[in-house]
Amino acid sequence: MDLLRFATAGSVDDGKSTLIGRLLYDSKAIFEDQLDAVERTSEAKGHGYVDLSLLTDGLRSEREQGITIDVAYRYFATPNRKFIIADTPGHVQYTRNMVTGASTADLGLILVDARHGLTEQSRRHAVLLSLLRVPHFVLAINKMDLVDYSEDVYRGILEEFTTFATKLDVPDLEIIPISALQGDNVVDRSVNMDWYKGPTLMHHLEHVHVASDRDYRDVRFPVQYVIRPKSDQHHDYRGYGGTVAGGVLKPGDEIVVLPSGMTTTIEAIDLFGEELDAAYPPMSVTIRLKDDVDVSRGDMIARIHNAPVPKQDIDAMICWMSTTPLQPRQKLAIKHTTRTARALVKDIQYRLDVNTLHRDPDATTLSLNEIGRIHLRTTTPLLADVYAQNRTTGSFILIDEATGITVGAGMINN
Repeated sequence: MDLLRFATAGSVDDGKSTLIGRLLYDSKAIFEDQLDAVERTSEAKGHGYVDLSLLTDGLRSEREQGITIDVAYRYFATPNRKFIIADTPGHVQYTRNMVTGASTADLGLILVDARHGLTEQSRRHAVLLSLLRVPHFVLAINKMDLVDYSEDVYRGILEEFTTFATKLDVPDLEIIPISALQGDNVVDRSVNMDWYKGPTLMHHLEHVHVASDRDYRDVRFPVQYVIRPKSDQHHDYRGYGGTVAGGVLKPGDEIVVLPSGMTTTIEAIDLFGEELDAAYPPMSVTIRLKDDVDVSRGDMIARIHNAPVPKQDIDAMICWMSTTPLQPRQKLAIKHTTRTARALVKDIQYRLDVNTLHRDPDATTLSLNEIGRIHLRTTTPLLADVYAQNRTTGSFILIDEATGITVGAGMINN
């Protein structure tokens, strides 16, 4: 079975956690003792129903305030597909949490309250998902039971969001009316909305095509670890472990090791003691080379005539994640794939207002949760691609060298 990673986003009280709880409950992905605990807590709170949001809102502060603060990951599977859900916060105060949860998502699930329609936060979430190049969008119009399952309400929100999405990069969009509390159109088709002829949410999640979203053209294999067992059974074994970030690798392929520029061919590709005929994203494998070339962590294996161009001047969009503002001329550590270097912030080009898409070229700093475009100069060349081409080799994080804390997440523009 293949894997779908999807991130939920929505304003406070739009029902993200309840929806995820409903998906887990209706797909039989929770244990009886979990359900018993949720039922007891719901009864103690005086709810007249089982509060399924308690399955994801695990922090005490989340339950007290009724909001999602941290990213909660949940795992479940159906006969057709495996899923990893990132329940991300909707509040502007936790933008960095949402960016973290959505950065690896194949699909972004945006919830809106049918009573309120599109809000400023709904638009902001769509902009963020678009900036992160999430290839598939689902707009789930929740709480349809509170508007008497009105088709006119659904049509109005559909037209408004479709018009707004034309300003963004949204390759694939599905708009589904649901009631997470009652279960309408979540897993089972709703009898209350017989006017809706599209798929249920679960059916769409199970069948949305994500295999072609990855870059299978440009071979990119960042070396994470040199494997030398030095055992009697594998006395001369030397392999290079890592995750395939792009392209398809096969035994016999001619490759180049960067930044050294040494060329050789792939002798074998190993996975759990077995040799593979091919490796592709996002598989984690060990590659053995025909020649004993110098390869170490941070190097990149690529095709000879289709290799990334090393670059030290980086133009990138960045989400700032620290309470201490980003300043020009600031020095930071940068981690790109498996390579770490030092970087200097040359300048801040502009700050982006994610609500209006307005660019402020007069901005001199970036504060917590703000997004802007910056120029970086790195001490050693990075083997990077454009983020729009490859989300793995086109992204990086910035680290405060003094504390070791991640302070920024970037997407490379050139």
